Amino acid sequence: MHSAAESRWGYDVIRTLIAEQTCVIRAGLVALLSGACDIEVVAEVRSCAQALCAARDLCPDVAILAASLPDTDGYATARALRAQSPGCRSLILGDQGDPAGLLRTVDAQAAGFVPQNAAPEFIAEAIRYAATGRKVIDPDLAFAALNAAKNPLTSRELDALRLAAAGATTAEIAGDLYLAAGTVRNYLSRIIAKTGARNRVDAIRIAADAGWI
Repeated sequence: MHSAAESRWGYDVIRTLIAEQTCVIRAGLVALLSGACDIEVVAEVRSCAQALCAARDLCPDVAILAASLPDTDGYATARALRAQSPGCRSLILGDQGDPAGLLRTVDAQAAGFVPQNAAPEFIAEAIRYAATGRKVIDPDLAFAALNAAKNPLTSRELDALRLAAAGATTAEIAGDLYLAAGTVRNYLSRIIAKTGARNRVDAIRIAADAGWI
């Protein structure tokens, strides 16, 4: 429950949760936000499970979620938070050169995407915008994402290709996606055909260059 004394953004203090597995980055965000009189970091965690638990107990207004977390990713965490704690708006913290990340942010219905190398004032302002229900989108990344939107691959094919790009075998991809190995092989064959690639490695290169993964 917020006090009666409200700032121009509609909050006296914006209660913020940070989920980032790297201690240095997490500590840097906490230090950065400690200088904002209208933002309070109420929890700093390193995984999706911890973020969901902290959100349930502390009811933050905004959650900053790293695109990559030990037990899942920030996009899945944003979806889970939206279902569990609808009053908490999520911001994905990711790579500046990742237009696919922005598209996944939109798909997860998160409040926005914040580049890891963003200026301190941009991150604080992004939290304020998210807290008031507005979207946070970097213009350069949005333009790149429009180009990446030509992606011919389905979301399931992209999941398989991301795992393949990380070095997973067909059996490992099947296990991670709860699919049969034959289904994964069919996915990879379709991916190669759709991208016009020579093989799996070439398909990964094409998709990465286009910003699809």
